[in-house]
Amino acid sequence: MWLAGRWCKTMLELYVTFMKIGAVMFGGGYSMLPLLMRELVDNKKWCTEEEVLDYFSLAQCTPGVIAINSATFVGYKRGKVLGGIVASLGVVTVPVIIITIIAAVLQNLMSYPLVQHIFAGVRVAVAALMTVTIVRLIKKAAKDWISWIIVIVAFLLLTVVGLDSVWLVLIAAAFGILVGRWKKA
Repeated sequence: MWLAGRWCKTMLELYVTFMKIGAVMFGGGYSMLPLLMRELVDNKKWCTEEEVLDYFSLAQCTPGVIAINSATFVGYKRGKVLGGIVASLGVVTVPVIIITIIAAVLQNLMSYPLVQHIFAGVRVAVAALMTVTIVRLIKKAAKDWISWIIVIVAFLLLTVVGLDSVWLVLIAAAFGILVGRWKKA
């Protein structure tokens, strides 16, 4: 009985945590990264920064929405298949409710300047959150000159060349394998 209660508590905690993340996830999946870091690494201590970054990278490379994929990976770590399902449902609950309500009144709502200003402000705040998280991740990931070269080349490939992020992750993974073998030798 004690085990069943603990298991239910874990599932409820997963659901509520990802429901909170989903509730404030304006701006798409990328805006989720700072929220994941704060909730999963700093508050809950369920994952390390490296694990969150790995889950987020995998979520970008797998088919589907980044937010749901990330929630599924973390949920699976905490509670296997059911944990993945519960976390995924949690992250979409509030956005589905909000989208349903907004869709009902969207045409009238978007014509108000106040609403346009609200969304403009939210976009700026999301950009600031993402910038802080990116700086934090670069500090954690780029520990040597080879890592800094990867960061700079990846940035240039994304911004100048316009390389798709999936290809960038695959190239970086291959490069990481080569560097790892080179360091071993």
